[in-house]
Amino acid sequence: MAEILTEIRKIPPVTRFLVGSSVGITLSAITQLISPYTLVFISNAVINKWEFWRLYTSFFLGSMKLDYIFELAMLYRNSNALESTHYERRSSDYAWQLFLASLALIGVNRPIQSYSHTRALLHTLTYLMCSLSPPGTQTSVMGLITIPVAYFPYALLGMDLLMGGTSAAAQGVSGMLVGHAWWWLIWGSGIGTGGVEQGMYAGWGRAPTWLKSWFGERNEYGRAGSRRGAVQAFAPRQRAEEAAASGRVTGHSWGSGQRLGRP
Repeated sequence: MAEILTEIRKIPPVTRFLVGSSVGITLSAITQLISPYTLVFISNAVINKWEFWRLYTSFFLGSMKLDYIFELAMLYRNSNALESTHYERRSSDYAWQLFLASLALIGVNRPIQSYSHTRALLHTLTYLMCSLSPPGTQTSVMGLITIPVAYFPYALLGMDLLMGGTSAAAQGVSGMLVGHAWWWLIWGSGIGTGGVEQGMYAGWGRAPTWLKSWFGERNEYGRAGSRRGAVQAFAPRQRAEEAAASGRVTGHSWGSGQRLGRP
């Protein structure tokens, strides 16, 4: 049991929260511990009856069929890939941007009156992960065929259309729209420079100070000595002054030197 807990702790925090929420909510519905009706999104219940938990549970209620295993694996793989690479040591930024994306998914899905946002969230993470992958990267579809990763979101959408019909495909399209907006507005249609987002609204994607503190992160921007992810930058004068104050010697010691023209 201790070994299992150790392996679980190795999963990045946001991904661990997503997977844990999915397993807990879906298994509760499958075993009838909680009625699935109380977990889906119903706007009238949220607004008039103040059942705000539906805003949360509607993102993690799986299909309750055998293909839920595929959904869970996709959720873990995509989120873990994002948080371990593009959001390495910046889980707070990932959590904040995911929160904003979730609000966007609720708004986009209102016209189609979707009761569940699970597939839409999965498509959002899939689209973002594929868009940030290096050009030429290949991936497999259920281990059957290998395709360029850029086409994987559309292959997943086609599978939803075949297996779930137009309603499932509509949810997938909404997720892809939000995923594209996330990629374009925050990352600027690329993976950025030095691991920092370059989109026109990249500043909006930076987590508030209280959220960074809650994750135990300290990330300041725009000053010498600030941290950006795992890299800490210092101005040359600042580094020299700190070295002198601590008595440390940095670089090569050239001696005291002599005045020019002196024998």
